[in-house]
Amino acid sequence: MGMRVFVAGGSGVLGRRLVPRLLARGHQVTATTTSEAKLGALRRLGADGVVMDGLDAVAVREAVAGARPDVVVHQMTAISVTHAGKPDIKHPDRWFARTNRLRKEGTEHLLAAAGESGVPHFVVQGYASWNGAPEGGWVKTEEDPLNLMEGTAAHAGLEILRDAERSVLDFGGVALRYGAFYGPGATDDQVELIRRRQYPLVGRGTGYSSWIHLDDAASATVLAVEQKARGVFNIVDDEPAPANEWLPYLAECAGAKRPMRVPVWLARLLAGDQAVTMMIDGRGFSNAKAKRDLGWHLRYPSWRQGFKEALT
Repeated sequence: MGMRVFVAGGSGVLGRRLVPRLLARGHQVTATTTSEAKLGALRRLGADGVVMDGLDAVAVREAVAGARPDVVVHQMTAISVTHAGKPDIKHPDRWFARTNRLRKEGTEHLLAAAGESGVPHFVVQGYASWNGAPEGGWVKTEEDPLNLMEGTAAHAGLEILRDAERSVLDFGGVALRYGAFYGPGATDDQVELIRRRQYPLVGRGTGYSSWIHLDDAASATVLAVEQKARGVFNIVDDEPAPANEWLPYLAECAGAKRPMRVPVWLARLLAGDQAVTMMIDGRGFSNAKAKRDLGWHLRYPSWRQGFKEALT
């Protein structure tokens, strides 16, 4: 039986892959965007498009009330060049400033609106790539603590992500910790830097990351919606891997020269703590729970397959 699904951020990089899948499964979708210019694209897909500022509590309340959804899916971010400028990994507090507000205030507004409208289920976007606690094994489960990088410019944003998860779990919803996205429109800036040889390996490059293709992230989200999932799920592929494996392979697929290698001290000076943590101490994540409990099957079990298909 079809559901009424409210996708906040439906015109974003993941929303554009998610909305068509929900519609194809027979659901009625209301998808939000911050741009009047994107309404036509949403409507051509078959969704009800709504212009909404996720930081405007009144606008959020009116949009959710008008949609009368069975579930709210929070996919709002603002890290595109249009909203945040060029990527600035050295200053994530600046680069993610609006996204952090959307993850804090936007989550609060959506939860309040869902509560007022009697919405029984809520899905929020989390993160699972390199940010596991930097001790113990290299691959973490949902039960393992996250690395909030206290004392760095990344701390505030990671703390906001954690708090958003807790608020949604208290509501009775689900937090989907997506790995690093790749796929249409997701890694264009990284690939450009790699082709310019401006994305080096740091030190030995032993830090792990977890990746996820946008299509697999979307398919997992559909399952979480339809099954009214609760709790936390890592939405990552089958192959968490160190930077010294995935970065040279991504460069090869992009037709670029092998990445240069820089010492840790220089990387910290030029790119900041987050880049060093990712490359040196990052942890990957296990998808066993999502595959078992949601019955999730990946189209791209490994970034090796996905990178190659996308770039060669």
